[in-house]
Amino acid sequence: LGDIADRLMRTCSVLLLCGMLCGCFWAKKAWGDYWAWDPKECWAAVTWLITLIFIHIPSINKNKIISLSVAVLAFMALQLTWYGVNYLPSADRSMHTYNSNSEF
Repeated sequence: LGDIADRLMRTCSVLLLCGMLCGCFWAKKAWGDYWAWDPKECWAAVTWLITLIFIHIPSINKNKIISLSVAVLAFMALQLTWYGVNYLPSADRSMHTYNSNSEF
């Protein structure tokens, strides 16, 4: 289970980084700025940082329970990034909220 989690987290970290970099370059072209401090962007960065924490935990602490707890935390952060951010009060004026209340 630990090896599978490690491989998934490394893949997730790379894909999140690639997605955020592509999004930054696209945003620069579309809106003139790389980063808008939008809730969706911030939670994507938080999720990426949690995956980095998971990757670096084995060099600090060999406890598998802590590693797997961080993996669960990363999964929950990913779900919040995908679905939960749209329901936050700060997302009303977000560029990344695609519902009828959005002004963009």
